[in-house]
Amino acid sequence: VLLAAAVCTKAGKAIVSRQFVEMTRTRIEGLLAAFPKLMNTGKQHTFVETESVRYVYQPMEKLYMVLITTKNSNILEDLETLRLFSRVIPEYCRALEENEISEHCFDLIFAFDEIVALGYRENVNLAQIRTFTEMDSHEEKVFRAVRETQEREAKAEMRRKAKELQQARRDAERHGKKAPGFGGFGSSAVSGGTTAAMITETIIETEKPKVAPAPARPSGPSKALKLGAKGKEVDNFVDKLKSEGENIMTSVGKRSAEAAKVLSPPVNMESVHMKIEEKISLTCGRDGGLQNMELHGMIMLHISDEKFARIRLHVENEDKRGVQLQTHPNVDKKLFTTESQIGLKNPEKSFPINSDVGVLKWRLQTTEESFIPLTINCWPSESGNSCDVNIEYELQEESLELNDVVITIPLPSGVGAPVIGEIDGEYRHDSRRNLLEWCLPVIDAKNKSGSLEFSIAGQPNDFFPVQVSFVSKKNYCNIQVTKVTQVDGNSPVRFSTETTFLVGKY
Repeated sequence: VLLAAAVCTKAGKAIVSRQFVEMTRTRIEGLLAAFPKLMNTGKQHTFVETESVRYVYQPMEKLYMVLITTKNSNILEDLETLRLFSRVIPEYCRALEENEISEHCFDLIFAFDEIVALGYRENVNLAQIRTFTEMDSHEEKVFRAVRETQEREAKAEMRRKAKELQQARRDAERHGKKAPGFGGFGSSAVSGGTTAAMITETIIETEKPKVAPAPARPSGPSKALKLGAKGKEVDNFVDKLKSEGENIMTSVGKRSAEAAKVLSPPVNMESVHMKIEEKISLTCGRDGGLQNMELHGMIMLHISDEKFARIRLHVENEDKRGVQLQTHPNVDKKLFTTESQIGLKNPEKSFPINSDVGVLKWRLQTTEESFIPLTINCWPSESGNSCDVNIEYELQEESLELNDVVITIPLPSGVGAPVIGEIDGEYRHDSRRNLLEWCLPVIDAKNKSGSLEFSIAGQPNDFFPVQVSFVSKKNYCNIQVTKVTQVDGNSPVRFSTETTFLVGKY
């Protein structure tokens, strides 16, 4: 078994050390301090033994890469592992020097964790380690590309509206008229202008909850000038303006609103920003019974200002389900268990700037049925040549609010479209993939249950497995950061949080 992997100086001072089994800090520091004294000068070896442990090492300029193993560990395998560790370090550090290693300590620890798990070597090579630590996501790239396209479209729409507005002004000047007023609201240019502004403001207020109305705003005054110039009735003008606004909403904003509704980052990202993300994987039997439910959560910390690099996070954990919590190796475990605060072991050090650092993760694995957030009951019954399918959902965890819920039911191929009887929400029939998608924009305590009935030719086995996808801005395990304070002086720090609860497989 591999006990620990460390990079230390020639004097035995630990720069980075990752323990793969329970070991105290004093023990590891003692082992590393004893290591240089055990080496015989003049003899060329790659390992040295004591009564309790074996050190397998490789010199790297002024430093040593050391693996501490048990004495009955396979030395050939350990040498292979050591070679991989030594190749990982130049990947992250430009120079093999103490300050460079300290600077990239988090990156190195994450890479070390990919090589060894719980003391045993993983079957990975350097390219795989690079891929795993980068955590490159195709879905994220697609989402970013969609958002950039929407932003470009919105800017183009804004420029077009601005041109229309200038053209309208020029037309008004060419016909020798003043900036037009509105009948019934007073004929003077000033009152006309303020009225237009007021009307546009009220319309913009009502449209605010939608996500992408920003480009549509200039449309207000431009239409006001045009219609005013033609001397239309004010009611007519307001109606047209509203309908114009709505048209723009549907053409530009609808898709972007759907894409960005749940996943859009909060606008006011503070210097200290936290992402709290949970992912659930769940499998239930056809006839009820939870086979397995696994939930993984993590708090990612992003600091964009050096002033706030030395902080502590106050965590409130109201979970009653028995979640297993695990802090990052550089986080002070004792401080977390006694005071529910996340701070570095060395309070003089600061968190990395401008990078996402996972500081706390949790895991819940259970077969307890009452823990299922959303239960699905699918009941196909044969009648003649066709099958009547009744399917219902029920939200068991009423504190949650699930958005964009899609319940996907497989259908037999080559039998045409299903005949829908009753439905709560909407449905989509994907004939190419033989799927029926039952779409519900929101499931919460107010509409915690609903049903769908349809009939189609087929056997009861054809309608399984049913799959569910959703996103939520509330997390399942009640773990939140309530306060952030400076290490020096304990003064509070402004922070922002972004919470996401996603489905891995359901």
